[in-house]
Amino acid sequence: MHPRVSLHQVAMMDRETGPFLEFCCEIGVQHATLVSPRLLASSEFHAAREALQHGTVRIGCINHPFALQPDLERDTGAATHDLTQVIDIAADLGAPSIYLITGGRGALSWEQAATRFADLLAPCREHAARRGIALLVENASPLTVDIHIAHNLPDALRLSRLSGIGLCVDLHACWMEADLRTKLAEALPITSLVQVSDHVPGDRTTPCRAVPGDGAVPLEAILRNLLDLGYTGLFDLELLGPRIEAEGPAKACTRAARTLSDLLTRLGA
Repeated sequence: MHPRVSLHQVAMMDRETGPFLEFCCEIGVQHATLVSPRLLASSEFHAAREALQHGTVRIGCINHPFALQPDLERDTGAATHDLTQVIDIAADLGAPSIYLITGGRGALSWEQAATRFADLLAPCREHAARRGIALLVENASPLTVDIHIAHNLPDALRLSRLSGIGLCVDLHACWMEADLRTKLAEALPITSLVQVSDHVPGDRTTPCRAVPGDGAVPLEAILRNLLDLGYTGLFDLELLGPRIEAEGPAKACTRAARTLSDLLTRLGA
């Protein structure tokens, strides 16, 4: 398995963290992205730490929903408090970064919501710097407008700069954008994670991800561009939705990891 392949826990949320990490070991994946709601439960955190001590998988990133309850407009400090906890968890597990779903905007304009996100995040940014953890924000489908505010690569980059943090590039949400190579070149200096999946034309729900190679995303060309532009980080498989469930998450994840590994090897990553 190529050492830059990572598997996101969201594909197997029916499994607790320990068994998920064991599955990664079984198929040869060396990095994983974990989800913070599970890690905030002490039993799951201890299981993760135990699995890391005895396995071969490292935590490449942690996914954290920032101001989802209720949203950026109405948050009263819980988002800042919870992220501070997750930063400590990430440091204890040796995870280098945390990528964020911002939370919905409520009745705020985009600009107001972005400023609110940056303000709520400021104390966490300082704490993360002290603990050696990079904070990132991702671009995400506009169908997630209830929980996120950055839905294309330029908006995600603008938000990351405003809030003084890095970027997680989700190719599923931006592969169809104009001038993608130019946008990636601008984003890469602050990009610490690239997420990979495929899209089958006609799917109009969210989540609607497919195993790489099953859809229309020109992954080989995009990954070649990323490598040519100097990206040296992980490629994180984020797989969820009806197609993944129909095939079976374990089978779909195994097939996806092997496909991505072969592609990265062919590209000389």
